[in-house]
Amino acid sequence: MIARVGAIWRHPIKAHGRERVDRVTVAEGSTIPWDRRWAVAHEASSAPDTGWSPCPNFTRAAKAPQLMAISATSDMGRGTVTLRHPARPDLTFDPDAEAAEFLDWVRPLMPENRAAPARIVRQTDRGLTDSDFASISLVNRASHADFSRSMGRDLDVLRWRGNIVLDGLDPWAEAGWIGKTLQIGTAQLCVREPITRCLATTANPNTGERDADTLGALKSYRGNHEFGVCAIVTQGGEIAVGDSVEPL
Repeated sequence: MIARVGAIWRHPIKAHGRERVDRVTVAEGSTIPWDRRWAVAHEASSAPDTGWSPCPNFTRAAKAPQLMAISATSDMGRGTVTLRHPARPDLTFDPDAEAAEFLDWVRPLMPENRAAPARIVRQTDRGLTDSDFASISLVNRASHADFSRSMGRDLDVLRWRGNIVLDGLDPWAEAGWIGKTLQIGTAQLCVREPITRCLATTANPNTGERDADTLGALKSYRGNHEFGVCAIVTQGGEIAVGDSVEPL
């Protein structure tokens, strides 16, 4: 079976909503367009208003699990993002100009014992990824299915917040890709490192409730907290659902 792109996801506002897209055009050294374009700095953050900062500066699902249940739709022409959550009304706003409306919307989703969201910051050159380099995350659906079986339950692949979900691979094949280049559509991506997971994956992406000890299960089953890999774009091009994936 040929490995293929099964789904493409981006997260316009870091940790605040996932958006499924059919195709993207990626540039060398960049993230998926509009992936983690913005992030939400909390009241104790030292992040500047523009530029990359480490993830502890931002409100995250690792600390606020209800954020996992947010979905998003972007309008790149208008510069707006629409957010949806089962416990909140839909919100359409411009993150660059209407931060106050967003902060009012998101505060009820935040735990009382955590630093409150204070402002929206923007990365002008690349997405505000967890990695300190512009990365695209890859998730193997077969690995996810195998891990779900090890837990004895049906987990949603959205727990991993991957950019590209790959179908048609053997379970855990991605573990052997570190340092290798993949041809995906007309783009090429070099796999850089495995992704170490956090408490965000313990939350159900439909309800925002913590309901699975994914970290304990990964440690027990795999000996670490790693799931998926992150890659850098070494040759720009177009990636679409259904495109083949081939190590070079």
